[in-house]
Amino acid sequence: MMMTKKVPMRKCILTKSQHDKRSLIRIVKTKEGELFVDSTGKKNGRGAYVVKDLEVVNEARQKQKLEQFFNSSVEALNPIYDEVIRLIYREDIPMK
Repeated sequence: MMMTKKVPMRKCILTKSQHDKRSLIRIVKTKEGELFVDSTGKKNGRGAYVVKDLEVVNEARQKQKLEQFFNSSVEALNPIYDEVIRLIYREDIPMK
């Protein structure tokens, strides 16, 4: 009998829906208050997951959803949004 590996599920903070951890992008806030996109998923800090969907991310940017979630400024989160969008685009481009 083969044991199937349990797929870790996480909730997207923007859509409130459950997804496979690998299909999400993790954003981390450290104790020092630094914010960054964690592509490895292993960095220390409070992590939040965002779905890889441009429409959702752009709408979140307009409504300042991450700013509210992380209790942070627009200036602090602009590079985070840019990085998330860049990662989504990079994944959409098929590897040659």
